[in-house]
Amino acid sequence: MSGAITFPTVFIAGSGFMGSAIAFLVASKTSAQVYVYDISEAQLAKAEQAVDKFGKSSVDKGFLTAEQLADIKKRVHKTLTLHDAKDADIVIEAIAEDVELKRTLFGKLDQICKPSTIFASNTSSLPITSLASSTKRSKQFIGMHFFSPAHIMKLVEIIPGYDTSDATLDSVRQFGEQLGKTLICSKDFPGFITTRLGLVLINEAAFALMEGLSTAREIDLGMTLGYNHPMGPLALADFIGLDVCLHICETLYEGFGDPKYRPCPILRQLVSAGHLGKKTGKGFYEYGG
Repeated sequence: MSGAITFPTVFIAGSGFMGSAIAFLVASKTSAQVYVYDISEAQLAKAEQAVDKFGKSSVDKGFLTAEQLADIKKRVHKTLTLHDAKDADIVIEAIAEDVELKRTLFGKLDQICKPSTIFASNTSSLPITSLASSTKRSKQFIGMHFFSPAHIMKLVEIIPGYDTSDATLDSVRQFGEQLGKTLICSKDFPGFITTRLGLVLINEAAFALMEGLSTAREIDLGMTLGYNHPMGPLALADFIGLDVCLHICETLYEGFGDPKYRPCPILRQLVSAGHLGKKTGKGFYEYGG
């Protein structure tokens, strides 16, 4: 853990898989006090179990000692109240990818947090400038897009909004480096860098499948063996969730107004049928129980 800590108190809004992994990451790489917020006690219990699981795996692999894990767990605090964000130095939002839900949350937090608190959204595609406008601190608002699982994946994509200050950008860069991440910076356009390019590939792979170019398996093999991708685009779509992929494609299409981003009809059809990928047992592939 580094000595000089950028943000001594970190508040994470959203305790799902991503929020839990970010909480574990922050607590394992810094000496920060980490608060994890959710509206459900049951969800917070799952988050606690996830942190335990991440920690046990790290101990088993020799990345942490049992003593270090015990210290990490002492510094990760569950909470059902947003008022525990009052002393936070940074808030990292990791709730559902819904612009109005995020704007509402940030509006509430803006009334609670101290004036110096930085707000960061983990959104993968929604406009940072629009989210920032729900607050009175647009200079201290930024996108901080982690990749799943956040405690393992090396990349963090940083997205300044229209008003984001250089000081905010510099502080978040320093924080990301303390977390051991490689950082890339994108302008605030729909999908940023990674989601825009990744979803174009997924969408085009869906068109190739729909047009009968080849099978799902062979399309994916073409990218895993031909381009050294760790996972083919259709398998990746199933992993992400086809509903999430469709939503992002619609965001790109609406944001750019360019027909090259139009969602593939087969993607819409699968979502309409309730076949959302691994989480439902069927998407481009079928998954056993």
